[in-house]
Amino acid sequence: MKKLIFLPALLLVISCNTDPKPIHYGSDACDFCEMTIVSEVFAARAVSTKGKQFKYDAIECMVNDLQQKDVEMAVIQVADYTHPGAMIDVENAVFVIDDSINSPMGANLAAVGKETDSAEEMRSMDWDSLLELFLRKNPVSGKSE
Repeated sequence: MKKLIFLPALLLVISCNTDPKPIHYGSDACDFCEMTIVSEVFAARAVSTKGKQFKYDAIECMVNDLQQKDVEMAVIQVADYTHPGAMIDVENAVFVIDDSINSPMGANLAAVGKETDSAEEMRSMDWDSLLELFLRKNPVSGKSE
């Protein structure tokens, strides 16, 4: 009988795990555009406060998708352009839009850690500025602040 009492509590703890799961490059699909995620320098991921995992092939896919969702995120991470395969929290990243960057969805967008030399060398913006830029380009109808 005691086991039955602990089962719902255990399921609740397991289902609300906000640890991001790894991206399986070459097999996972983007939750926004459904393309296969292949690049370790442009990928992104997010985890809701309820533990729902979202994976993206490009930062621009994640930004566009998050603007459409009414879900609170516990974790939002992007690939570090200067360290393929490494993920960094968006609060610790700066974002660069440059014609020399060929991101999968054509926004020429990448992220680097705030503390890297590349962040100072490139014209960059923080997460809030990036969200504002995308919102101006693609206003979401019916969404209020």
